[in-house]
Amino acid sequence: MATNERTARNLEAEGKRTAGVFAANQVETDMVLGLGTGSTVQFALERLAARIRDDGLRIRGVPTSSVTATEARRLEIPLTTLEDDPELDLTIDGADEVDPAKCLIKGGGAALTREKIVAAASQRMLVIVGRNKLVDRLGIDFLLPVEVLTFGFEATRRKIAELGCETYLRQDASGATLVTDNGNWIVDCRFEDGIADPVGLEPRIDAIPGVVECGLFCGLASSIVVGEPDGGVTVL
Repeated sequence: MATNERTARNLEAEGKRTAGVFAANQVETDMVLGLGTGSTVQFALERLAARIRDDGLRIRGVPTSSVTATEARRLEIPLTTLEDDPELDLTIDGADEVDPAKCLIKGGGAALTREKIVAAASQRMLVIVGRNKLVDRLGIDFLLPVEVLTFGFEATRRKIAELGCETYLRQDASGATLVTDNGNWIVDCRFEDGIADPVGLEPRIDAIPGVVECGLFCGLASSIVVGEPDGGVTVL
């Protein structure tokens, strides 16, 4: 790896850590939290675990994926469910892209459906990102994930493609079709010029029979916490 590339990755990781720690420090005792999925959330989980261990912080968390649930248990973060705690105080989650209107693309970790359910059940959603996740228009650099039922997949995929995108069935690291925690598949969608109207596109995708949920999150983020490589944060 070239030195410049290594430096860029180190700065990106530092930004993620800064954002995750900042968000975890906003948590108050007795809160019920939504725990997102992804590399940036990992830093928040580690900070929450330290506050539980060192400061006596009392919280319960609803994980948005099996990966997050496993990690939270390893870190001894108490967990609950939406069945037991249907109203959450705060969700901390990352994003793959964030536009100036605080619309997000999420789903790089294939947890978008549970992430959206948990975010919608929360009074507030803190989105933690590095500065590299801020974009002028969604969908130019990152494909839009859509979770779909396996039944009737080809019919569903064709309807999605009619919205003006190229579609790709996501594969896992072994080359097999990726299966979500919900037992579904992910279609990644490429819009040639990006997504000009994410607010309008989100319900159009969700209305297609066979679509479980799409990775556009509009109107859910309360604040965007941008971690800076110098250790500071910018809150949007």
